[in-house]
Amino acid sequence: MEEEILKAVEVLKAGGLILYPTDTVWGIGCDATNAEAVDKVYALKRSQNKHSMLVLVRSADEAARYATGAPAVAWDLMEMSDKPLTLILPGAAGLASNLVPEEGTVGIRVPDHEFCSRLLHRFPRPVVSTSANLSGEATPTEFAAISEEIKRGVDMVVNPRFEGRPTRRASSIIRLGAGGQVEIIRE
Repeated sequence: MEEEILKAVEVLKAGGLILYPTDTVWGIGCDATNAEAVDKVYALKRSQNKHSMLVLVRSADEAARYATGAPAVAWDLMEMSDKPLTLILPGAAGLASNLVPEEGTVGIRVPDHEFCSRLLHRFPRPVVSTSANLSGEATPTEFAAISEEIKRGVDMVVNPRFEGRPTRRASSIIRLGAGGQVEIIRE
C-alpha cells in the first residue's frame, strides 16, 4: 500500500487527479488548495457546483485550520461520530477559492479508512473528495460501476484492492452555523 500512497501523493503534488477509495464511496480527489486542480475536477464531472465537493483531512485539529469560523461543537461531533460525517462549516480558509461557495463554507470530513488516513498523513494538505460520477448521474457504490470516462479522466486510479470495507453510501451531512445553528442535510 505504501508504494500506491507515495504515487498518489506525487500526483496530488503535481496538480493531478486521483480516483480513490474512501470509507463511503469512491471519490475523485485533488489538492484542495490548488485552484487549477479543482477546475480539472469540475471539468471532469461537468459541474461547477461548489456544494458537491468536500475536503478530507486527517483530524479535527487539522479541520480547524480550514474552517476558522466553526463552533467548538464541530470538533466534538467529528471525534464522536461513529459513522461517516461531513460537516458544513463557516469560515473556509486556506482552500482554493473556486472550491468555496459564496457563503464561505466548507464541507469537511475525517475519513475512517486505512488508505485515506495514510494518504492524508503523507500529503500535507486537505484532499478534495467528490463522488466518482458525472454531474447528474447516480453515485457509483463500487469501483466496477464507475464510468470509463471518469477512469480515463484522472491521472491515477488507486488499486481497487485498497477499497477496504466502505459503507457504499454517502456520508451524513450536518451544517453548523457560527452561532450554533444546526441543520441536518442528509442522514
